[in-house]
Amino acid sequence: MQARVPAGLDRKEAEIYQRLDPERLPKHIAIIMDGNGRWARKRHLPRVAGHRAGVTSVRYVVECASRIGIPSLTLYAFSEENWKRRPKAEVDFLMKLLSRYLKQEVPTLHKNNVRLQYIGRLRELPVFVQEKMEWAREETSRNTGMVLTLALNYSARSELVDAFQSMLKAAANNGGIEHLTIDEETVSRHLYTSHLPDPDLVIRTSGEMRLSNFLLWQLAYAEIYVTPTLWPEFRGVHLLEGIADYQKRDRRYGGLNDSQSARALRS
Repeated sequence: MQARVPAGLDRKEAEIYQRLDPERLPKHIAIIMDGNGRWARKRHLPRVAGHRAGVTSVRYVVECASRIGIPSLTLYAFSEENWKRRPKAEVDFLMKLLSRYLKQEVPTLHKNNVRLQYIGRLRELPVFVQEKMEWAREETSRNTGMVLTLALNYSARSELVDAFQSMLKAAANNGGIEHLTIDEETVSRHLYTSHLPDPDLVIRTSGEMRLSNFLLWQLAYAEIYVTPTLWPEFRGVHLLEGIADYQKRDRRYGGLNDSQSARALRS
């Protein structure tokens, strides 16, 4: 029996969706959006043209993920390293582009019942960007559908540093650090992503085979899907292809699948 196709999918998206098992969709998808610069370079355009085109891809992917019922989507938008490794003019452009995106996309987020959140060292962002971020978060706070989390000025290593500092501060305020117990649950509770389940699937565009300091703790058991598609060319159909590949995987979490368990018992 074919899955009922959600409203709003185009023909190609619907064809792939019909091959999916709606009961086994990822609960949380994280995407490393890469390839804006290469996309622009191939067209003899400035890098900023690639960033502009990438905003369109964000819109398509957010709408597709929301329509098919993905509970959580996290996008790696701006790394902490970008401050150090990009020209100031490009960083300034990206901050203005983010501010414009937040202003322009809130109606689309409302239409798709999407709630907006952020992770990263947000206080280090320009004040005008922080103000627009808080406005957009408040505007969408009553939506009850997918949670869209933008990773901004984000570094997984910095997140872990901040988590341990937060644990120490909490312990100091609650009887002293001699009472501090650190386990996986405690660490997870102090991460930026404490409001989210760990990702089931991480997608990386542009063919690069690395995590780039993104959600290193949370991706411990995530399935990794790498596509050669550059981010400005990435659309809902590519997202669905990644989910289709994910559903072919045998997720064992370090254990055995049923057939392996049976063989082990017989041997």
